[in-house]
Amino acid sequence: MNKVMLIGNVGKDPEVRYFEADQAVAQLTLATTERGYTLQNGTRVPDHTDWHNIVFYRGLAKVVEKYVHKGDKLYVEGRLRYRTYDDQRGIKRYVTEVLADNMELLSPKRGTSSEAEDKTEMSGSSETTTPTNDTTKLPF
Repeated sequence: MNKVMLIGNVGKDPEVRYFEADQAVAQLTLATTERGYTLQNGTRVPDHTDWHNIVFYRGLAKVVEKYVHKGDKLYVEGRLRYRTYDDQRGIKRYVTEVLADNMELLSPKRGTSSEAEDKTEMSGSSETTTPTNDTTKLPF
Protein backbone atom coordinates (compact mmCIF):
# COMPACT_ATOMS: atom_id res chain seq x y z
CA MET A 1 0.00 0.00 0.00
CA ASN A 2 1.27 3.47 -0.91
CA LYS A 3 -0.67 6.10 1.09
CA VAL A 4 0.36 9.52 2.39
CA MET A 5 -1.64 11.91 4.59
CA LEU A 6 -0.23 15.36 5.34
CA ILE A 7 -1.44 18.49 7.11
CA GLY A 8 0.65 21.57 6.52
CA ASN A 9 0.96 25.07 5.14
CA VAL A 10 1.41 26.01 1.49
CA GLY A 11 4.88 27.52 0.91
CA LYS A 12 4.07 29.56 -2.20
CA ASP A 13 1.22 30.02 -4.65
CA PRO A 14 0.63 26.91 -6.78
CA GLU A 15 2.25 26.63 -10.21
CA VAL A 16 -0.39 25.52 -12.72
CA ARG A 17 0.22 24.32 -16.27
CA TYR A 18 -2.31 23.32 -18.90
CA PHE A 19 -1.68 20.78 -21.63
CA GLU A 20 -3.68 18.95 -24.31
CA ALA A 21 -7.47 19.10 -24.12
CA ASP A 22 -7.61 21.56 -21.19
CA GLN A 23 -5.92 19.16 -18.74
CA ALA A 24 -4.28 20.86 -15.75
CA VAL A 25 -1.36 20.03 -13.47
CA ALA A 26 -0.76 22.05 -10.30
CA GLN A 27 2.34 21.84 -8.13
CA LEU A 28 3.03 23.34 -4.73
CA THR A 29 5.22 22.85 -1.71
CA LEU A 30 3.69 21.96 1.64
CA ALA A 31 5.47 22.48 4.97
CA THR A 32 4.75 20.06 7.80
CA THR A 33 6.17 20.75 11.26
CA GLU A 34 6.83 18.43 14.16
CA ARG A 35 6.69 20.44 17.37
CA GLY A 36 9.80 20.60 19.53
CA TYR A 37 9.91 19.26 23.05
CA THR A 38 12.12 19.08 26.12
CA LEU A 39 13.62 15.79 27.30
CA GLN A 40 13.55 14.79 30.98
CA ASN A 41 17.22 15.76 31.31
CA GLY A 42 16.39 19.31 30.13
CA THR A 43 17.70 18.97 26.58
CA ARG A 44 15.56 21.05 24.20
CA VAL A 45 14.67 19.44 20.86
CA PRO A 46 13.64 22.19 18.40
CA ASP A 47 10.74 22.17 15.92
CA HIS A 48 11.48 20.26 12.71
CA THR A 49 9.93 21.32 9.39
CA ASP A 50 9.83 19.13 6.27
CA TRP A 51 8.94 20.42 2.79
CA HIS A 52 6.91 18.17 0.48
CA ASN A 53 6.38 18.51 -3.28
CA ILE A 54 2.67 17.99 -4.02
CA VAL A 55 1.24 17.38 -7.52
CA PHE A 56 -2.46 17.70 -8.41
CA TYR A 57 -4.03 16.64 -11.72
CA ARG A 58 -7.18 17.43 -13.73
CA GLY A 59 -10.16 18.88 -11.83
CA LEU A 60 -8.37 18.92 -8.50
CA ALA A 61 -5.60 21.01 -10.10
CA LYS A 62 -8.18 23.54 -11.27
CA VAL A 63 -9.64 23.76 -7.76
CA VAL A 64 -6.15 24.31 -6.36
CA GLU A 65 -5.53 27.04 -8.94
CA LYS A 66 -8.69 28.91 -7.88
CA TYR A 67 -8.72 28.53 -4.11
CA VAL A 68 -5.28 27.61 -2.72
CA HIS A 69 -2.77 30.34 -1.90
CA LYS A 70 0.51 30.77 -0.06
CA GLY A 71 0.05 30.24 3.69
CA ASP A 72 -3.18 28.21 3.45
CA LYS A 73 -3.44 25.15 5.67
CA LEU A 74 -4.20 21.96 3.70
CA TYR A 75 -4.91 18.33 4.33
CA VAL A 76 -3.55 16.31 1.40
CA GLU A 77 -4.04 12.62 0.79
CA GLY A 78 -2.24 10.76 -1.96
CA ARG A 79 0.65 8.44 -2.81
CA LEU A 80 4.41 8.76 -3.07
CA ARG A 81 6.19 8.85 -6.40
CA TYR A 82 9.94 8.80 -6.88
CA ARG A 83 11.57 9.90 -10.10
CA THR A 84 14.99 10.81 -11.42
CA TYR A 85 16.29 13.11 -14.12
CA ASP A 86 19.62 14.42 -15.35
CA ASP A 87 20.15 18.15 -14.84
CA GLN A 88 21.85 20.52 -17.30
CA ARG A 89 25.29 19.46 -16.08
CA GLY A 90 24.47 15.76 -16.46
CA ILE A 91 24.13 15.11 -12.72
CA LYS A 92 21.40 12.65 -11.77
CA ARG A 93 18.78 14.27 -9.53
CA TYR A 94 16.21 12.48 -7.39
CA VAL A 95 12.72 13.85 -6.71
CA THR A 96 10.12 12.65 -4.23
CA GLU A 97 6.54 13.84 -4.87
CA VAL A 98 3.11 13.25 -3.42
CA LEU A 99 0.50 12.64 -6.12
CA ALA A 100 -2.63 14.05 -4.51
CA ASP A 101 -5.88 12.11 -4.75
CA ASN A 102 -7.79 14.17 -2.20
CA MET A 103 -7.41 17.59 -0.62
CA GLU A 104 -9.18 19.51 2.12
CA LEU A 105 -8.77 23.24 2.63
CA LEU A 106 -8.41 23.80 6.38
CA SER A 107 -7.83 27.56 6.37
CA PRO A 108 -10.83 29.73 7.21
CA LYS A 109 -12.52 31.19 4.17
CA ARG A 110 -11.78 34.84 3.72
CA GLY A 111 -14.58 36.99 5.11
CA THR A 112 -16.47 34.29 7.06
CA SER A 113 -16.55 33.47 10.75
CA SER A 114 -18.69 30.33 10.90
CA GLU A 115 -16.72 27.34 12.17
CA ALA A 116 -18.79 24.99 9.99
CA GLU A 117 -17.62 26.90 6.93
CA ASP A 118 -13.95 26.77 7.92
CA LYS A 119 -13.42 23.40 6.24
CA THR A 120 -13.95 22.74 2.57
CA GLU A 121 -13.54 19.20 1.27
CA MET A 122 -12.49 18.48 -2.29
CA SER A 123 -11.83 15.20 -4.04
CA GLY A 124 -10.02 14.41 -7.25
CA SER A 125 -12.61 11.80 -8.17
CA SER A 126 -15.70 14.01 -8.11
CA GLU A 127 -16.26 17.68 -8.68
CA THR A 128 -19.62 18.79 -7.39
CA THR A 129 -20.27 22.47 -7.11
CA THR A 130 -23.49 24.37 -6.75
CA PRO A 131 -23.92 27.63 -8.60
CA THR A 132 -24.47 30.73 -6.56
CA ASN A 133 -25.37 34.30 -7.39
CA ASP A 134 -23.17 35.70 -4.63
CA THR A 135 -19.65 35.98 -6.09
CA THR A 136 -18.01 36.47 -2.69
CA LYS A 137 -18.79 32.93 -1.54
CA LEU A 138 -17.01 29.82 -2.72
CA PRO A 139 -19.24 27.40 -4.68
CA PHE A 140 -18.77 24.49 -2.26
